[in-house]
Amino acid sequence: MTLAVRVIPCLDVDAGRVVKGINFRELRDAGDPVELARTYDAEGADELTFLDISASHEGRATTMEIVAATAEQVFIPLTVGGGVSSVADVDRLLRAGADKVAVNTAAIQRPELVAEIADRFGNQVLVLSVDARRVTGEGRTDSGFEVTTHGGRKSAGLDAVAWAARACELGAGEILLNAMDADGTEDGFDLELIEAVRREVTVPVIASGGAGAAEHFPPAVDAGADAVLAATIFHFGKVRVAEVKTALSEAGHPVR
Repeated sequence: MTLAVRVIPCLDVDAGRVVKGINFRELRDAGDPVELARTYDAEGADELTFLDISASHEGRATTMEIVAATAEQVFIPLTVGGGVSSVADVDRLLRAGADKVAVNTAAIQRPELVAEIADRFGNQVLVLSVDARRVTGEGRTDSGFEVTTHGGRKSAGLDAVAWAARACELGAGEILLNAMDADGTEDGFDLELIEAVRREVTVPVIASGGAGAAEHFPPAVDAGADAVLAATIFHFGKVRVAEVKTALSEAGHPVR
């Protein structure tokens, strides 16, 4: 049986407000996270992802109160990430109402964290967030993609595809694949990146970065994504969740 493709709005939260920029810069306000979460739940989103985008950069934990308030308003799975650096952080977020937790920077710094979280809570709870960008010249990796940290500010010196594969071996249950070059551009998903990661991992891949229209979503699934995530186009009303599902369904992909 083919699983339904999940459509996931993403709430990038900074100082308690949802924001969105281009290539992780020039952030503009997109509203209240709790209100937006409620709206997306009502519109038929399959899941929600909540990323505290300045937590790792500023070295602090994700805002628990906002997570709890958001979780109270939605009846769909909620993934929370941002500043998660320990098993205790995961425990707190799950108690606050998260269903899954995304790790990024801390897992790069200490890969054993992935195994520790998976061993304690099960790999279904653990989403590895990979901020990948193309790299050329001297620093070129085998796949042509590298991992970045701190909201795309720093190179991690890792091949993005190899890191995704290694994290899955350690226990990551899903890969949230953020195409940094495409982020906020609305030019479409990075299909080459999705295909490269899909070849190397068996866990679900969530495609993120670049969605600008409903017709951008089916090619991402054709490339190997199990779920599609977007922020800008949903927040500013450019495309509705239902339109994405219609486009996917018309392209022959099962949706809920």
